[in-house]
Amino acid sequence: MPRLPRLNMPGVAQHVVQRGNNRQATFFGDEDYVLYLDKLKEYGKKYQVAIHAYVLMTNHVHLLVTPSESKGSE
Repeated sequence: MPRLPRLNMPGVAQHVVQRGNNRQATFFGDEDYVLYLDKLKEYGKKYQVAIHAYVLMTNHVHLLVTPSESKGSE
C-alpha cells in the first residue's frame, strides 16, 4: 500500500527518505552522486525548499529539508 501524501507545512523541517526499488542500489559511481546533488540543488531553488542536510548511501538517501511554501504534488 502506498504511503499517504506528505503533509507540506511551510517552515517546518521534514526528514525525507528515498529508497531504491526493492532497496536496490541507486548510485553506481561518483558521477551518480554528483548528478543527484546537482539536481537536488537545482530543484531546491526552483521549488524554494531549503536543504539543511543530506546523506547519500548506495541504495537510499536521507534529506532534511524545509519547504518555504505549501504546494500540492506535481
